[in-house]
Amino acid sequence: MKLASIAAVLALTAASATSAQQASDWRTPDPENILVVDTNKGRIIVELSPETAPNHVARVRDLAKAHFYDGLTFFRVIDSFMAQTGDPKNDGTGGSEQPNLAAEFLFRRGPGYAPAGKAGTVEMGFVGALPVYSQNSALAAMTADGKVAAWGAFCPGVLGMARAGDPNSANSQFFFMRQHYASLEKTYTPFGRALSGLETIRAIKVGEPVAAPQDQMTTVRVLSDMPAAQRPSIQVMDTRSAAFAALVEKKRAEMGGAFGPCDVVVPVQVK
Repeated sequence: MKLASIAAVLALTAASATSAQQASDWRTPDPENILVVDTNKGRIIVELSPETAPNHVARVRDLAKAHFYDGLTFFRVIDSFMAQTGDPKNDGTGGSEQPNLAAEFLFRRGPGYAPAGKAGTVEMGFVGALPVYSQNSALAAMTADGKVAAWGAFCPGVLGMARAGDPNSANSQFFFMRQHYASLEKTYTPFGRALSGLETIRAIKVGEPVAAPQDQMTTVRVLSDMPAAQRPSIQVMDTRSAAFAALVEKKRAEMGGAFGPCDVVVPVQVK
């Protein structure tokens, strides 16, 4: 066989192997758990996390289906922190007619958890696209349900529910993280993460409060409610896959002891 022919066969074989790997390492998210947030600065696609904060996810999903969030503004935006929205009064004092939510700062770690190493005695990992920390797995043998407590990490792109001083006062307001802010962990409820659009989140006009005109969410839709012709096609790398584990190990090797779950970007394909 000529050298050029051998090269062509090897290239074809490699391409086939890559395609097979991609098919097993990628997942299609549940359209009921995807929010498509269109803003005047661009689109943000969010995956909600019912495994970690089911009541907060249900509330935001229900309000989005009722078009509650359409037209609401980003009224409080801090550059190295977050962008807050979800208030019908657009000033931080309002909410929906629904009752306030009990905090979901912690959750019981289930089979969907994908480990990503340890930071001392605390474990790091992912539930779907959401980065999380948890108690050591060894403690599961001593618990009634065979699980350990875990909590979401407030990494860039993570959605958190706003609240007043009462831990159980969240209602409709939420915020997109612009940067990592560890002090929110275990004191606020994270309930999802932006799969795409972090550049849009970071482009939102800054202010505390934001001066007029404020940037706004023109529409907030659940993917399953969108007409088929308008729906974006979304593929997310499965954080339980071998391909994602390789990404984690590569980043850990680069960063050493400074490594954390916020340092790994979950690959996403949006068409």
